[in-house]
Amino acid sequence: MQKPINENFFIAQIGRTVGLWGDLKLHLHTDFPEQFKVGNSYQSNRGELTISDINFKRGTIRFQGYESIDAAKKLTNTKLYADEAQTKEQCPLEEGQHFWFNVIGCTVNQGDELLGVVDDIQRLADVDYLSIKTDKALVDTGLPKNFLVPYIDRYVINTDEKSKIVHVKDAKDILEAS
Repeated sequence: MQKPINENFFIAQIGRTVGLWGDLKLHLHTDFPEQFKVGNSYQSNRGELTISDINFKRGTIRFQGYESIDAAKKLTNTKLYADEAQTKEQCPLEEGQHFWFNVIGCTVNQGDELLGVVDDIQRLADVDYLSIKTDKALVDTGLPKNFLVPYIDRYVINTDEKSKIVHVKDAKDILEAS
C-alpha cells in the first residue's frame, strides 16, 4: 500500500469554549500529547493554528489570534493535523515503538511463510490491531481475505522497519479461525 505524499495525520479535535479567554477543550487522538507545546503550529481544516497556551490538567488549548471567546467559538469542532516529518520531529519514540505510518505496508511473516500485508491499524479499547490483507496464495486455499492480529507480545515478535517486515507467531491460527 503506497502512502500519499504529504499525508496529514489527525491528532486532535477542538471542542467547546471554556471560560472567557478563548480556551477550548482539547480532545486528543494521538499517543503523543507531549507534541502539543506553546509555539507549535498545526494544520487544521481552518488553516494553520499556533498554540498560545495549553493546559493538560484542564484539557484546554488556546490559539494565537483566537484569544477571545467569540473568536475561539469559530474553532469549535476543528480538527488538527500533523504531517509525517512534524510527527517524527515532535514525537520521540522509545525502544520498540513504531509510528503506525511506518508499520502500514509491512509484510507479515510467520517463520518463512508470508501471511499478508498490513493495510491498516485499528485501535479497539486500548489494544492496537494490525489489519492484514491476506496473501493471495492463502486466500486461494479458502482463507479469509483480511484478518486482525493484536499488536501485543503474544503475537508480534518484532517489527523491522528497514526491511518492512512484521514477524509474528501464532497469527496463522487467528487467520484460520477467522
